[in-house]
Amino acid sequence: MNLQLAESIGTYFVACNGTDTTRITDCFTQDALVFDEGNTHWGHGTIQSWLQEARKKFEYYIEPISTFQEGEYLTVVAKVTGNFPSSPIQLRHSFQLRSGKIQSLEIN
Repeated sequence: MNLQLAESIGTYFVACNGTDTTRITDCFTQDALVFDEGNTHWGHGTIQSWLQEARKKFEYYIEPISTFQEGEYLTVVAKVTGNFPSSPIQLRHSFQLRSGKIQSLEIN
């Protein structure tokens, strides 16, 4: 499915699906927060490390399938397929943007 996503959110999904995890810093604000699997990752360095560790641990592909707005948050429902238990699964990525970049992201 071809969805219209903000540039920073589109870049996020491209970086997650590729091998060049350095692009992840292009889409987040300097003081961004990511909440995933019960952990909080703050700032470019820790967010980049979080993504690199996930890519080392699992091979996966994320396909955005739908979006909806909830107040200040744009939620992207994505199908995640990979070499992990229960694959494929659907995860909700709730983004809050600031000046066109991702200020916060919660994945569940």
